[in-house]
Amino acid sequence: MVDFAEHRKALLCNDAQSIADYESAMGEATKAVAAWLHNDKMYTGGSIKDLRSAISFNATKEGMGLHKSLERMVELFLNKSLKVHHPHSLAHLHCPTMVASQIAEVLINATNQSMDSWDQSPAGSLMEVQLIDWLRQKVGYGTGQAGVFTSGGTQSNLMGVLLARDACISKNWKDENGNPWSVQHDGIPADAMRNVKVICSENAHFSVQKNMAMMGMGFQSVVTVPVNKNAQMDIVALEQTMAQLNAEGKIVACVVATAGTTDAGAIDPLKAIRDITNTYGAWMHIDAAWGGALILSNDYRSMLDGIELSDSITLDFHKHYFQTISCGAFLLKDEANYRFMHYEAEYLNSAYDEEHGVPNLVSKSLQTTRRFDALKLWMTVEALGEELYGSMIDHGVKLTREVADYINATDGLEMLVDPQFASVLFRVIPESYPTELLDTLNQNVADELFARGEANIGVTKVGNVQSLKMTTLSPVVTLENVKNLLDLVLAEADRIKGPIQAGTYTPAID
Repeated sequence: MVDFAEHRKALLCNDAQSIADYESAMGEATKAVAAWLHNDKMYTGGSIKDLRSAISFNATKEGMGLHKSLERMVELFLNKSLKVHHPHSLAHLHCPTMVASQIAEVLINATNQSMDSWDQSPAGSLMEVQLIDWLRQKVGYGTGQAGVFTSGGTQSNLMGVLLARDACISKNWKDENGNPWSVQHDGIPADAMRNVKVICSENAHFSVQKNMAMMGMGFQSVVTVPVNKNAQMDIVALEQTMAQLNAEGKIVACVVATAGTTDAGAIDPLKAIRDITNTYGAWMHIDAAWGGALILSNDYRSMLDGIELSDSITLDFHKHYFQTISCGAFLLKDEANYRFMHYEAEYLNSAYDEEHGVPNLVSKSLQTTRRFDALKLWMTVEALGEELYGSMIDHGVKLTREVADYINATDGLEMLVDPQFASVLFRVIPESYPTELLDTLNQNVADELFARGEANIGVTKVGNVQSLKMTTLSPVVTLENVKNLLDLVLAEADRIKGPIQAGTYTPAID
């Protein structure tokens, strides 16, 4: 016999015991998070070997109950998690989060609204449309509703290159009846598979190649151009590449410019790229997943001059906007270009509903079921105001320049790229240390500090050189915090450089 009382108790619903359990468990959870925050250690999980031995899934027929399960999650997951707000957690575009965003998550999760039809999220649908309009005005597109919230940069970039490709094919190919070719209805023409190209810089996000592969075009459809000494797309090289492809009979559907590259934080010369794409009739998509935060900047908004000239834009709010994962957006300048992915399902977005002004968000998204992540940004903007929000964004830019000056003045450290936005690429260079061992030394300095929970700094390549990376976007990290971190880096390098040189060193990651 079905025990509906137990069913209701387990479910979040209008049941007295369910409500009581929810309030109790949520109270326990927030207390556990508070206790975790009070612990000053950045990370206590140890090495990957330590974690593997500590973590085990325990499914039983009887179950252990909500409170015991929560206790177990606190021990297995929460207490072994990285504190992204810690001043020594600077490896990635992995931001500390706004309190408003955390509160919004409670409302999002409790209501479980889905954005694929108005009747599943009545208020949320109208709120997202308003927030898209606000974002469009902030980037310089003007008022409108052409845009949608996404899971993040990869999905937004996919929408950009997808619409660009299909617009290109529609413009340059005809079907058997002489009408513009529709990829949505007829697939990709055989010769378009080889002749349609997308261009990006060699420092662009890997999602450009990934997305073109998923679209069936393959890596071969992506042409990369070199970057200048500041890690920005080389404009001369772009112009030469466009001219060469045109001479070969290829058609450039899209140039993807980057506003904030993953490693260097470089912002491509947006206006110059727009001029070149206009010459060849190509779509311009801007991957502003990171640098797009500067649309709210009080001091550095000019770094994004030209963003308003693009055809589409990627924004990510779980980077320099300090929102919880995941939260991104795709903006489209001309709403008419949404026709390339429009679809109607009677049970979601019927023509009748559209005729009566019901928001149709599912036709603007690659997703069907979709969270109301827009609430997090909405609540944060309303809570903080634009000026304070801008100040928090600007701090990272200012801090980066201070850190670069300090590294340049410190023996044993070397800057590898002049900083632009909020990223520092550097390395340890002990005096008279063998050049051929520097890559190994820098890699293992980062691994050692992470395994002991002292610091999380990134490791990447600048050209062929192993680089350490600090993503200095946190609005609460100070120059003194970073100096302390760099002292740890230097001390660790001094500790392990001898064993590495002697061949007796065992990496922390093993």
